[in-house]
Order: sequence, then structure tokens, then C-alpha cells
Amino acid sequence: MRIGMFTDSYPPFINGVSTSVETLKMALEEKGHTVYVVTVGQNSTTYQYDEEKRILKVPGIPIGIYDYRITSIYPLKVINQIRDWNLDVIHSHTESTIGLFARLISKQFSIPLVHTYHTMYKDYTYYLSRNHKLFDLGCKKVVEYLSKFYCDNTADAFIVPTIKTYRMFREEYHYDKDIYIVPTGIDAKRFYKENVDLKKVGKIRKSYGFRKKDFVVLFVGRLAQEKNIDFLLRVMQKIKKYYSNIKLFIVGDGPDREKYEADSKVLDVEDVVVFAGRVDWHDMPLYYHTADCFITASITETQGLTVIEALAADLPVTCIKDEAFETMVEDGVNGYFFETEEECASLLKDLAFSPSKVKTLKSKARESIKKYSLEQFATSVEEVYQKAIEKHQSKKDLSTFVTSTFKKFFGRKEKKNDTSFKS
Repeated sequence: MRIGMFTDSYPPFINGVSTSVETLKMALEEKGHTVYVVTVGQNSTTYQYDEEKRILKVPGIPIGIYDYRITSIYPLKVINQIRDWNLDVIHSHTESTIGLFARLISKQFSIPLVHTYHTMYKDYTYYLSRNHKLFDLGCKKVVEYLSKFYCDNTADAFIVPTIKTYRMFREEYHYDKDIYIVPTGIDAKRFYKENVDLKKVGKIRKSYGFRKKDFVVLFVGRLAQEKNIDFLLRVMQKIKKYYSNIKLFIVGDGPDREKYEADSKVLDVEDVVVFAGRVDWHDMPLYYHTADCFITASITETQGLTVIEALAADLPVTCIKDEAFETMVEDGVNGYFFETEEECASLLKDLAFSPSKVKTLKSKARESIKKYSLEQFATSVEEVYQKAIEKHQSKKDLSTFVTSTFKKFFGRKEKKNDTSFKS
């Protein structure tokens, strides 16, 4: 199968969508498919095509939100290139300009279109509303309308990664078309302890000042409001009053990094909170193995790939009680849920002083993510592609039948009228 992925996020830009798309490309290629990627480049004027990797980058313009860029909706220079790929299916991973471009290409060349809804946009409207409640409500309504419109009117098949997103469309948006739940898979083996250079792990721990007796709690992600980092800082303030050997290790960068660094000083936790900044994707397994457990308080995730990565690295997971994590974390088996800062602080203190409990949780971590394998990910998406192709063909057949019937009916009528006129 020849597949075209259209996405505005792709390495070297790192986030959940970027990781998901690259992972899917790799998984499908391992099964023998040919996968092309159309994405946004970092240059505003230059088109780039890596023929060996089959990655086409369209000029992008920064929009002022993180590192996101937008393109023209219909970049003419690449039309012939995409046509020559002779795609069997298009898979869109964004609702922005690249997503609209996918929609237009699908229509122009009559190619089946699959769309994955990766982002809970309703949780990000505060960037536009600036905390004005009425405007925020209006933004959420616009997001709902656009989300349903894009999935309802353009895609032959619609994918969501979790039951949380599924329920949002069913219960909040009242979306009544088919929805396929396909969790993003990961290359879990790269996080396995036996595949990691433990000497490098030791050097990283030492470089950040972690001692052997320290219990390191890891967070990985974008440093922004929706990740609820301030919650974690307040938890560390509560813990520090009694224990100084529990350390929070924050790996990632984002628009609010300076704010959180300043907050850690105000809360007097700068000696127990370490900010690593952005880390190269290839080095991430090393950073997971510097820690004793993983933590997240984010309530805006569609899936939370970092949780799966942590479990692959044999880390117990402590996470806020949210539907996005309930299919990955089993309370008391491979991790724990918390709801309040006090509960979170208590859990971390308990784990820090219960090595046997941590060992038991670690023993169950890797086993719990088998369903997120690359092979299962690719197989599930293949099945959706096939359904999209069949649906698209059915629509074409129906259109051909209607057109043929229309021409036949009106063709006869026109002929009869002509004869009558001549007589």
C-alpha cells in the first residue's frame, strides 16, 4: 500500500503527534508499505524533499504558539510530486493548513482519506480567550463545530487514540458516525533496560547532582500551563518539609519554563526540583532510566505516550486520575492514581521509603503495555485504511450510478424534444 501522511508535527519538532506519526511510519514500513510524509518545514521559502526517507517539507511560517508553523492551504509547487506518488490512501494528522491540504488532495485525485484526531483542542482555548469565561465558552463552541465538521465532511474513516476522545465526540459533540479507537504504539524495546547504556545513565544522574540515596521522580513533557507543572511544584513543597532526598526531575522545554523555574524559587524547592530542558529524542531512554518512578498531573492528554514510555522503562507511574491514563495504569499494579496534592505527596513519600513495593510495581510495568506494540499499532491502522478504501469506492460507485442514470434520463428527454422541435 502507498500511504501519504500529512502532519504539521514531525521530527526534529518533538511532541506527542510528532512521535505518533513517525512511529506509525516506521511500523507500516516494517510491514512492507511505502509511506510518504508531507509536513511543515522550518524555512518560510524553501521546499525540501528527502527522496530516500520520502519526507516532503513545505515552507512554514511561525504562528507564535510554541514552535508551530502554518503553510499555504494549497502549495502548488508540490502537487505534481504528490500526484506521482500514486497514493492508495491519505492519512491526515492535523486540522490545520496541512490537514486542509490533505483534504484538497484527497478530493482532487479521488484518494481515500483517513483522519486521526490527536489533540483535545477544547483544553487549549485559554490561549485565545485569556481567561475570559464568555470568550472561552465561545472558543470551545467553535472548536466543537470545526472538529465535527472536519471529521464529518472530509474523512472516509475517523480515528481517535483513546476512549477519552471517543467519549468526547459521542457524549459532548454528539457525533454519530463511525469512530475507530486505535491507541498509538511505541517502539518499546528502545526503552528496555537491557538496551540502554547504564554507564551513560549514571553519568547523567551525576551531572544533575543526583546522589545514590536520592529517589528521583521524573516528568517528561512540554512546559506549559496545560501540563499542570505548578501542581507538581506544590507537591514538592509539601514533601521537602520532611524529606530532602526526593527529587523532581523535569525533562522538556516550553513557553512557561522560565515561569516554573521562578516559581520553584518562590516555593523554595529549587534544590529538590531539577530542570533538564529539551533532550534529544534518541537520548530519551537514558533519561527514563535515571529515575525511580514517573509522574504526571496533566489532564489534557488524549493518550499520554510518555506514560507508555515510562512503563517500557520499568518505571512505576504515579498520575492524576484522568480517563486518558486508565487503560495504561492499573492502580496498585504498575502505578498509582492521585487526585489531590496531599495524596500525591503521600504516595511519593511511601514509594521513596518502600523499595520492595517499587520493585513489585516495576515487575508489572513492561507487561502492561503489550497492547501498545508497533505491530499491533500498524495492524489496527491497516484495518482502518482498508475500510476507508472500501467506503471511498462505494461512494464512487454510487456517484457513477447516479451520474449515469441522470445522463440517461435527461439524454432521452433532450433527444425527444429535439425531434419534436424539428417536426
